[in-house]
Amino acid sequence: MKIDKAALEGVKYEAKNFKNDSLVKWCPGCGDHAVLASLHKAMAEVGVAPEDTVVVSGIGCSSRLPYYMNTYGFHSIHGRGAAIATGVKTANPDLGVWLITGDGDCLAIGGNHFIHALRRNIDLNIVLMNNKIYGLTKGQYSPTSPRGFVTKSSPFGTVEDPFIPAELVFGARGKFFARSLDVDMKMTQDCMISAAKHQGAAVVEVLVNCVIFNNGIHREYSDREIREERTIYLRHGEKMIYGKNKDKGIVLEGLELKAVTIGQDGYTMDDILVHDAHEPSPVLHTMLAMMQDDMPLAMGVIRDVAAPSYETAVAQQIAEVQAKSGKETLQQHLNRISTWEVK
Repeated sequence: MKIDKAALEGVKYEAKNFKNDSLVKWCPGCGDHAVLASLHKAMAEVGVAPEDTVVVSGIGCSSRLPYYMNTYGFHSIHGRGAAIATGVKTANPDLGVWLITGDGDCLAIGGNHFIHALRRNIDLNIVLMNNKIYGLTKGQYSPTSPRGFVTKSSPFGTVEDPFIPAELVFGARGKFFARSLDVDMKMTQDCMISAAKHQGAAVVEVLVNCVIFNNGIHREYSDREIREERTIYLRHGEKMIYGKNKDKGIVLEGLELKAVTIGQDGYTMDDILVHDAHEPSPVLHTMLAMMQDDMPLAMGVIRDVAAPSYETAVAQQIAEVQAKSGKETLQQHLNRISTWEVK
């Protein structure tokens, strides 16, 4: 388990405890600024001490984030952040380990490491910033760019369908998935806190705006004027309602979800689904995460299911073996086994 010195010693952390004095080098207006601020606040709320926290990243605009943390950090190589974070957490399970990544870093070259970290259920807090573009390399399409998207590397439009991160998480047997918007810092902070409290691999996808190469990519959900009508904030144990007047909801008809207006066409509040983030089966969670077109985009913690974590199982296995064979130094082990001399 992660060390919570705040609880043990009565320490109250603030966001400033997790900041350093480095100049933040992202473009003015970039959504990464909001993610960084949300992370500082979330870490303060979680209470794991800065010296017991490690922030790992790969390559990309998002991966600059460890430079702006007053914690231990590791800026690794392209797509390999999950592998580095896995090693850190397995070697020292007491640490709180965060992986900061982007849609290019994580879902392209890093896709293999990402899905296996989820499959193994390693206790990592993964913040996936999704701006649907390669920003650091100046505007090429990414694995989450929509079909037909025109970029420098697809001047006539992409001819492939994108990954939807939630679908990939659930396909890899992920036990925790949340989604938020960079402009909704309170929601992002709450999702990060829930991820940190989850024992196992936890993915928080943050829809981030790239003001230079993909400005407004999430506008249909992020604009304040329409946000309440185009998104639904899911909370465990609460009815799935949304809309500016809280008069819309989600119902299950047959094998499909449907958005309805409460009080019209015979639908009442009793018909509206109650969100169960802890349901072991990922079927409904997948349906919620995949809502598109005339449905609202699901936000908040969509899935949060308890399961054994990899690093805990490894530590237990080592302890069991040591209990049977006893602890010994490397030299003692070498002296005990058969040796021979080559002449």
